Amino acid sequence: MLTKYSLGMPNTVFGGENSLSNIESVLKTEKVKKLAIFTDKGLQKLGLLDLPLAEVKKTGVDYVILDDLPPEPTYEQAQKLVDQCKEAKADFIIAVGGGSVMDTAKLASISMTDDYGIKDLLDDPKKAHKYVKTLLIPTTAGTGSEATPNAIVAVPEKQLKVGIVNNAMISDYVVLDAEMIKNLPRKIAAATGIDALAHCIECFTSNKANPFSDTFAMEGLDLILNNLVPACDDPEAMNAKLAMQIGSFYGGVAITASGTTAVHALSYPLGGKYHIAHGVSNAILLVPVMKFNEPEIRPLLAKVYDRCMKGNASTEDAKSKAVIDRLDEIVKHLDIPKSLKEFGVPESDLDSLVASGMEVTRLLVNNRRKVTPEDARKIYLEIM
Repeated sequence: MLTKYSLGMPNTVFGGENSLSNIESVLKTEKVKKLAIFTDKGLQKLGLLDLPLAEVKKTGVDYVILDDLPPEPTYEQAQKLVDQCKEAKADFIIAVGGGSVMDTAKLASISMTDDYGIKDLLDDPKKAHKYVKTLLIPTTAGTGSEATPNAIVAVPEKQLKVGIVNNAMISDYVVLDAEMIKNLPRKIAAATGIDALAHCIECFTSNKANPFSDTFAMEGLDLILNNLVPACDDPEAMNAKLAMQIGSFYGGVAITASGTTAVHALSYPLGGKYHIAHGVSNAILLVPVMKFNEPEIRPLLAKVYDRCMKGNASTEDAKSKAVIDRLDEIVKHLDIPKSLKEFGVPESDLDSLVASGMEVTRLLVNNRRKVTPEDARKIYLEIM
């Protein structure tokens, strides 16, 4: 555990019933003249932009909608929207969407300049500072991007996803309104929910864990472990959906104070090369990596059991096993693929997967059990 630690958080977070109504007051307080709204076309078709847009229209503020963004965008695709935001001369940004939308909006907030672009930030993210304030509205529960200083983009030439980390990207305002995830398709709710679960359990078991991150990671775990299944299975389970939204946010906060580990590190090549959805690749790797880590994190998993499961297990070993078994049960129940076969990943690509995964040293150093190339090979083989 770290002996020195810090915590960065959004300036203001609105949550609970009808929290979208705060959009109007934020835009008036910030004296916004030109608003850029980041979203994607799929979300617009689902009608998820309608509610926040109605609040924006009450203010009469001039706005532009930037929605030409595919899932899991490359840095070049993200740069395209950033350039459109610059051309619009926006003085405030709202993002309505999942992780890719929010990440791109955060990148725009620090890239309203000709001095550097996103490609430059891949090598030196600290050179950037915030130019435009942001309000982030997640439509999944979720990536936790609304709370983090991170933005993830695909780098095709490396066949890898890369995280750009700069505290200037922490959002100024966040709106957590369960209405935004009420009608989320089960498949998306499941994958993004597992991503939030991974954030919490990875941060809690990270080498960089500390009292700040532990507080949010454990509370997030309690909320997610006990609400993920009903939130996905029952469209009317609004209390469970709200709990998931808060748990996801807590996972994002935990990331700012700690950091994810080998689950996320080894998942990045799966998204970068095979375009497997981020939450799905994390779900495939979650149990294998936790089993690999178990000898080093057993006491921590026992704490998770005591707080979140409260069953009859009495020994540390039994509690640790019960937590991993529960993770496995959740992934199976949510019908998320458990192997790479469904995505056509050939075993002949194993060497390149290992090489790419081992490049993600930013996260691998957080893993309590050291991951060697041979360890990574065995983990990937387990999910082939």
